[in-house]
Amino acid sequence: MDSSGLRRRSLGFLIQSAYQLEVASLVKYTALSLFADRFYTSLTRSKQDTVARNWLLQPLRESNLQLFALVSLWISSKIHNSHPLSVRTLKSFGDNAINEQHFTFRDFLEGEVVFLQVLNFEIRTLKISFVYLEELLIHFKAVARVGELVNLEVCMDIMDLLYEKDETSILYSSPRPLAASILVTAYLITVPNETWEFPLLPWG
Repeated sequence: MDSSGLRRRSLGFLIQSAYQLEVASLVKYTALSLFADRFYTSLTRSKQDTVARNWLLQPLRESNLQLFALVSLWISSKIHNSHPLSVRTLKSFGDNAINEQHFTFRDFLEGEVVFLQVLNFEIRTLKISFVYLEELLIHFKAVARVGELVNLEVCMDIMDLLYEKDETSILYSSPRPLAASILVTAYLITVPNETWEFPLLPWG
């Protein structure tokens, strides 16, 4: 199976699941960072490890990656929410959203352990692009009235598109410059030309 297409569909599933589960944006983008930037990229480097021989990873089916996408949302919600997603909620959602395979409660629990093992249990989340983007947008609105015209939803749509493309997902390794670029792009898309008034912001 085409690994590029598999990755793209798995990320699309995560993004759509985040929307349907109505998680906060911070939970969604932390999950994307854990899943796309760390978990998925680590799989190619751990083929000889014991964890890589787990049935959830060998063979690496699309349905299994969908399970791990839900696990990443679960872990992210535990990091950021006082009332995180429950495994019951995730299993119920997975029963309807994952077509190829039916996963049990035990599979979700095992999936969480495998996910954390691949990450070497390092789930500390440094600042991700979404956090930098929110900070820049706050600064922007503080120094220029035109900042109120910048649409955060457009910013997030751009972030989602960048994640789904293999060629651009590497940009997330530099979260601060990427956040600045996304803000400028959203500004150009959403703010009418006649009101352009882009101020100096603390990009560094």
